[in-house]
Amino acid sequence: MKHILICGGRNSGKSILFERLLNDCRVPLYGFTTGITTTREDGYHEIYMFPVRGGDRTEREENHVGSCNMKERTVNIPVFETLGVKLMEEARPDGILCMDELGFMEAKAPAFCRKVLECLDGEIPVLATVRDGMPEIEFLNRVRSHPGAECWHVRPDNIDELYETLSPIIERWNKR
Repeated sequence: MKHILICGGRNSGKSILFERLLNDCRVPLYGFTTGITTTREDGYHEIYMFPVRGGDRTEREENHVGSCNMKERTVNIPVFETLGVKLMEEARPDGILCMDELGFMEAKAPAFCRKVLECLDGEIPVLATVRDGMPEIEFLNRVRSHPGAECWHVRPDNIDELYETLSPIIERWNKR
């Protein structure tokens, strides 16, 4: 079993494909998703981490992972190191561990990065979105090249094709 990494740049369709595949899951889902607020007048938007399904989706300091615009960012490392790690540790063999999205912000959160790589070494299936590019970020390089995972590169014009390819894998995960 190879873990599924949906890779792509900004606005490539990673989260769209991720959500379509989640809708096919009939087993428990563990892990996290991120949510982005509307861009403020100063060009920044806030990013929050939430449980993948259910749970409280309130935007609070405890789940605020950071703020960014196209050039600068602030990162709240303790949220990755506490909430992010906790949500991954809750994964059980009866389900799928979901991570939407792995990108540049968490690269400076060592406990979080170790946990992601540990999960990719494990037996619980992982469905994740991963930011493409950024070769200078070693964490992302290690995730994308992990021997237990396969990268699927998404673009707006191949979302349906990738869905048709990946949906049978999700179906096998449902039956294990």
